[in-house]
Amino acid sequence: MTKAGNRSIGNKPDAVIHSPGEKKPDGRLLRTERSRQLIIDALCGLVQEGTLVPTAQTVAERAGVGIRTVFRHFADMEALFATIDTQLRDGYEGLYLGGDRDGTLEERIRHAIERRAAAYEKLSSLMLSTRALMWRSPVLQKNYGRNQRGLRKDLASWLPELTGLPTVRKEMVDAASSFETWDRLRTHQGLSVKACMDVVYEMLRLAFDVE
Repeated sequence: MTKAGNRSIGNKPDAVIHSPGEKKPDGRLLRTERSRQLIIDALCGLVQEGTLVPTAQTVAERAGVGIRTVFRHFADMEALFATIDTQLRDGYEGLYLGGDRDGTLEERIRHAIERRAAAYEKLSSLMLSTRALMWRSPVLQKNYGRNQRGLRKDLASWLPELTGLPTVRKEMVDAASSFETWDRLRTHQGLSVKACMDVVYEMLRLAFDVE
């Protein structure tokens, strides 16, 4: 039975007609990309759940693939770290951007701390994992250094008064607003988010001699 624009033969489904130049999806390529993304997602998931030093074996088990598959997609863990940073970079850098950067110095100090507190809380596991693995990973060392330079530049955007401070006080501001200080206050001193923000706020006020 033939219908206009649609031909059927027996019980066979209609053939799919591709336009000239259109390529059929490569099933093998799609499976490869899915497998690769499973590995990336597995490492991110492990870190987020608190496995700060994941191994290739734990990543393979979490992804449901063999360890050979991990190293078929990524030459080594360094290549996997670099790929993950490429995927996540826009997202984690975006957490620090924006915010209300107007107002008095005290208001801007408070706003900057609020912005960083939210980012630190969300990225805590990722940052702790990076620090735990960094000693043996040139890729993570490079990324961490880049991020630290970016945070210093961002803080200068919040607080341009930094340019007028002595070097010692500039370093004091950088240390007080760092993740390392935040993690100590939260983890080792057991303070709440609000209490941590208040401590950092007071340290920055002292550095700027705010009355």
